[in-house]
Amino acid sequence: MKSKILFVICLLFGLMFINAGLNKFLNYLPMPKDLPESMTKVMSAFMQISWFFPLVGLIEIIGGILFIIPKFRALGAIIILPVMVGILLLNIFDAPSGLAIALVMFAINIWVIIENRAKYMPLVR
Repeated sequence: MKSKILFVICLLFGLMFINAGLNKFLNYLPMPKDLPESMTKVMSAFMQISWFFPLVGLIEIIGGILFIIPKFRALGAIIILPVMVGILLLNIFDAPSGLAIALVMFAINIWVIIENRAKYMPLVR
């Protein structure tokens, strides 16, 4: 039962990141109209760096795909972790209205990392 719940949560998590990554290339989701001014400035700054959004989008797509596949979930969780930290910090400092979902997503990522900690142990020995 636990493995089925974990798979469904990881499937949704991975699909959310694949969707976010694809949006960085295809721009099919409109930007919300009620973004705080600080968030608008941050996004404008990110847009000035032409390679930044494609790089993050590619990482989100690859990490999301790996997160869905149980054999590669540990790798996907580590790949997505820096992006997830960035999302969490952005929501803490610039857009607190999205903090709840960011915390849930961060908790899922940490849960998967903890569940797969044995796979990471050879890296730290």
